[in-house]
Amino acid sequence: MEGVTAVPTPRSEAAGSARGGRLSLAVALLSGALGAAVALLATRQQWSEGTATVAGGAFPLTAKGSDVTGVPAALAVVGLAALVAVFAVRRAGRLAVAALLALSGAGTVAAALFGASDSGALDEKAAQASGDTSATVAALSHTAWPYVAAVGGVLLLLAGLLALRYGRLWPAMSGRYERGGTPRPRRRPASVDPDRPEDLWKALDRGEDPTNA
Repeated sequence: MEGVTAVPTPRSEAAGSARGGRLSLAVALLSGALGAAVALLATRQQWSEGTATVAGGAFPLTAKGSDVTGVPAALAVVGLAALVAVFAVRRAGRLAVAALLALSGAGTVAAALFGASDSGALDEKAAQASGDTSATVAALSHTAWPYVAAVGGVLLLLAGLLALRYGRLWPAMSGRYERGGTPRPRRRPASVDPDRPEDLWKALDRGEDPTNA
C-alpha cells in the first residue's frame, strides 16, 4: 500500500546496535591507547628553551615536558588504566570508569595547553645557573610538543566519550561468569546410545568419552 512506511524489525535494530558497539569499541581502544602513548611520548620531549645570563655570558637552557608539568603524563597513565578497567566492570561501575577516562583526557588537554606558555621551569633553571634567585630566562621559545600532548589528551577524551555513549554494548572481561560472580554450570553431555554407531561418532566428535555415558 502507498504511504506506508516500513518499520524495522527488532532483529535488525539489534544487529545495528551490535555493529555500532563493535565499531565504537574498536575506535575507543585505538584512540585511548594511542592517546596515552602520544601524551607520554610528548612529555619526554623538549617543550621550551631560552638563555640565562651568567658571568661568562648567555647560557642556553632547555626544559622537557616533565620539567614543566607532570600532570599530562600522570593523567595519561590514569586514562590508560581506566581504558582497561572499563571491561572489568559493568553498569554503574562502567559509567564511572568511562567518566574517569574522559576526565583524564580533558585534564591532559588543559595541562598541556597551560604548559605550552609556561616559563616556570626555565626560570628555575636560570636562577640555579646564575646563582640569583630572582633571575629569569631570556629569549624564551616553545616547541610544538605541548600541542602534541594535547592531541593525545583529545584522543583519550574521545575514548571516554565513546565509553559513556556505547559502553553498555561492549563485552565484559569475564563473560563466563554469571551476575553473582559464580561460574556458569557446564552443559551435561548428551545421552549416547551404545547400540547406535552414529551416536558414538557424534560423542567422539564432541570430545566426549562414550564409554562413560
